[in-house]
Amino acid sequence: MNILLTFILLLNTALGNPQSGDGSSSKLWKTITTSVSQQTTTTPDDSDQTSEHAGDPQPDAPVVKGIYVTAYSAGGERMATLLNLLDKTELNAMVIDIKDDLGNITYKTDNPKLQKLGNPQPYIKDINKLMTTLEEHEIYPIARVVVFKDSVLAKNHPEYSFVQKDGTVWHNKNNDKFVNPYRKEVWEYNVEVAKEAAKLGFKEVQFDYVRFPEGFEKKADGLKFTKNELNRVDIVTGFVEYAKKELAPLGVRVSVDIFGYAASVPAAEGIGQDFVKISNAVNVISPMIYPSHYSTGWFKQKDPDRAPYATIKGAMDDTHKKLDPLGDNKPIIRPWIQDFTASWLGKGHYTKYGAAEVQAQIKALNDSGVEEYLLWNAGNKYTAGVKY
Repeated sequence: MNILLTFILLLNTALGNPQSGDGSSSKLWKTITTSVSQQTTTTPDDSDQTSEHAGDPQPDAPVVKGIYVTAYSAGGERMATLLNLLDKTELNAMVIDIKDDLGNITYKTDNPKLQKLGNPQPYIKDINKLMTTLEEHEIYPIARVVVFKDSVLAKNHPEYSFVQKDGTVWHNKNNDKFVNPYRKEVWEYNVEVAKEAAKLGFKEVQFDYVRFPEGFEKKADGLKFTKNELNRVDIVTGFVEYAKKELAPLGVRVSVDIFGYAASVPAAEGIGQDFVKISNAVNVISPMIYPSHYSTGWFKQKDPDRAPYATIKGAMDDTHKKLDPLGDNKPIIRPWIQDFTASWLGKGHYTKYGAAEVQAQIKALNDSGVEEYLLWNAGNKYTAGVKY
């Protein structure tokens, strides 16, 4: 570890938790960590390596056209079907759960920190064999790491989460628990997961749920949690910047999933997501622009789910308007698109999604100058007959 960084961590301990948010120790922590952050990945011995990672750390990566794969699928019988799909089409990438929506590490690991905090499960029975298989099939591997939605960590460490007045950990209506983006321990843990994924051979780490819970601004005053003087947008963006710097020496891309509507509105301060600030800190941005997730009126559509081309085209127009000013810092735009039927919208408000609807979305992307995309189907059952 960098000697200066070691000194700072020791000083931090002596001063007390810097994220308690009051007094000079918090401000000192902010000042010294900001000043040292650039030095932690740049030393006299690795200047050449830093230069190498100044641009795209994966310059030979293909134009990514991928699918979402659960750990259950990756470690089970469905994987053969998915491999066959990619072998026979222009699809060439898989986004695989390495830390899932509950907070489980999805394979057995020897890493003590991951064993302690991540509740490793053998969903992927042999992670090294999986990586070999992906390489044999020339599949671009992306590790999905769910960050701040983490029921496992929140349950075992309530101090890392949001606690209600009765002493219980807060959860949403789906019983999902979140951990606190203000806690540096949470940052370090998730980056450790990402580093292990990179060492296993993943070419890219995709962070999901990089945000506070939805509607957090309405709940915050009734919850007990550690915080400092930074606002939610800055703390979420700070995590992304920290992760990218920490992962740079390993040569992996960093990508982030973000709500699609974030490109069409000012910063979503309640959940801490600023589309431009996060995009400026990553190699790849993946807005989730599923037509089913837009309500009546978006992009002048009565039922956006029934207008896949118009909805995706409108979302991309807004995305480019937001990101074009970044110039050379504009990341690769690789949206998540819909390969599922949103029947929960009710009769007359949705359409059954098949090859035509998936291809309409792809056409809208291509017409917007976007070549890369990811297909989402929670059960990993993807539509046949699509021309990718």
